[in-house]
Amino acid sequence: MDLSRPRCRPWRKLVLLASLLACGIHQAFGQMFISPDSLIGVKGFRTVLVLENASQDAQEYSWHRGAEDTVENMIVSYKPPSNSWLSGPMFSGRENVTKLGDLVIRRSAFTDTGNYTVRVDTGNETQRATGWLEIQELESNPEIWVNTSSVVEDVDSVAAICYTNATNVRWYVDYTLVSSNDRMTISPDLKNLTIHRVTRQDRQLYCEIDTIMEIPRRSEILSLTVAYGPDEVLLSTSPSIFKGVLSAKIGSQVDMACTAFSVPSPKYHWSHNGSLLSFSDASITLPSLAWEQMGRYRCIVDNPVTQLTMYREFQIQTPREEHSCCCKQRFLHLRSQSDLRYDIFPDFSP
Repeated sequence: MDLSRPRCRPWRKLVLLASLLACGIHQAFGQMFISPDSLIGVKGFRTVLVLENASQDAQEYSWHRGAEDTVENMIVSYKPPSNSWLSGPMFSGRENVTKLGDLVIRRSAFTDTGNYTVRVDTGNETQRATGWLEIQELESNPEIWVNTSSVVEDVDSVAAICYTNATNVRWYVDYTLVSSNDRMTISPDLKNLTIHRVTRQDRQLYCEIDTIMEIPRRSEILSLTVAYGPDEVLLSTSPSIFKGVLSAKIGSQVDMACTAFSVPSPKYHWSHNGSLLSFSDASITLPSLAWEQMGRYRCIVDNPVTQLTMYREFQIQTPREEHSCCCKQRFLHLRSQSDLRYDIFPDFSP
């Protein structure tokens, strides 16, 4: 099959297209011919034998099985002026002739293989042409295999095999056609793909082949589960944090929450002044802030599959004016306790 040769005329919209073998030769002599001379059709698909350089004032097109245009070999004939057609002994019920004289065979079968002869009558002359049609089986979809479907980003690799007899194999990763690069390698026979460093974008994987007349056939789509993250810990609080400090009054409510992008979903832990808290949720609420709840808080996020851990921390303090007032009250309280000690022990002097 030579796809580089010119075509005599554009193909109309067909289910099946064929290559042109000898169009240039026929066109040079201006004689009628079947395009192409040798056509490969696919079982179960529609096949069209296109008539080229036929007389424009044709009064009848008749198609025949074999190399002769005898009455016994006639499939069907069509008369454009009267828009009538007549079936012959070789008519199977699947053939039809277009207004341009092309023969259409629906649901092509292996028994359709053979020579076809067309006769065109103009009233003044008769033209004849013969072509060969071969019906072949469409190759089945290729099968695909991968060594693993659960991987860790930037750590694991994936090896895939496309099981097919085709020589033209294409690989798609996340529905994008790929080729060998610094992250992927495709074998010389195109049937093996290795992704050396899997990323989170490598979610779907499949191979595709071209069969008869370049009809593509695709394998099943395999989904990869790529573990990644956490990438970043995002912290949200009420009241808001400013320069790493959350200012809140004693007795007020404090809400703290952190999130992270990670697959699978990460685990959350909280610590207060270096001590791990019993909370295992992404958020904590302190309904009435107490003195002992002041200090440094840390939200810890870890992914048990990737074994990556990240954290964000901040400080809870009272507002500056309240902090000064409270310190003064505590000082006066301690001072009063000291004076009381002097009254109980008058002889004691510090």
